Amino acid sequence: MDNRGFQSVLRTIESKIGIQCANYKSDYLQRRIQSRMRMNKIDSYSKYNSLILSDSEEQEALRNALTINVTKFWRDPEVFDLIKRDVLPEIRRRKQNIKIWSAGCATGEEPYTLALIWHEAKVLYPDVKVTIYASDIDREALKKAEEGKYHRKALENLTDPQIRRHFTEGQDGHFQVKQHLKDLVKFSRHDLMNGQGVTQNLDVILCRNVTIYFTEKQKDELARMFAPALSKGGYYVMGKTEYMGRDVEHLYEPYNPIQKIYRKKSN
Repeated sequence: MDNRGFQSVLRTIESKIGIQCANYKSDYLQRRIQSRMRMNKIDSYSKYNSLILSDSEEQEALRNALTINVTKFWRDPEVFDLIKRDVLPEIRRRKQNIKIWSAGCATGEEPYTLALIWHEAKVLYPDVKVTIYASDIDREALKKAEEGKYHRKALENLTDPQIRRHFTEGQDGHFQVKQHLKDLVKFSRHDLMNGQGVTQNLDVILCRNVTIYFTEKQKDELARMFAPALSKGGYYVMGKTEYMGRDVEHLYEPYNPIQKIYRKKSN
């Protein structure tokens, strides 16, 4: 397939869908675009470019393909166990208003997991308030997150008592997040590429398994954007397969490098 046609598709993605392709690895973009081409039985970039120029439904389908993030509740249990056992109690000892950002939250399993953890702990700390901000660029993913309806497989890392306390099983076999968890989470559409966080003075930022398709430059820019958004001593949680770039490691100190948890360095 010709490179000129591929570049035309990338320009259309940027102008029509609003995704900055330079922030993604070229082979990743090719795989995702070619997958959509096969779905539409199209054999050239130029024909696919004509489709996405004229078809808003295909634009949304391609956006979803490029921003896809497969996840589940309590994904990477060791990370959430550490957040529950050590990170949140440490913050609680010094603050009564805790702010957490799940950046690139996909369909909501991560922020609802954080809400579940806090809901089960808050009986011990009634004076502490937790707000969980959850954002993603994908409108369809956010719609699913706000709905809070999941297959049983997404809950496989939760215990049966947790499922009974925090979900309602529907007749169709799906599990609906209960309102007490929804009340803890604020969803919003947000592009991580815009250089700004959803808010300031955050105590924890989780951005996990989002940057694996980004260029090294964009990964570093995200780390630079997160640092000023964090409060003093705030935590940055990365994906298990991700790493801190050398050009930004001076901004953070390792808290638990095995679980990819870092803390903002004090100036």
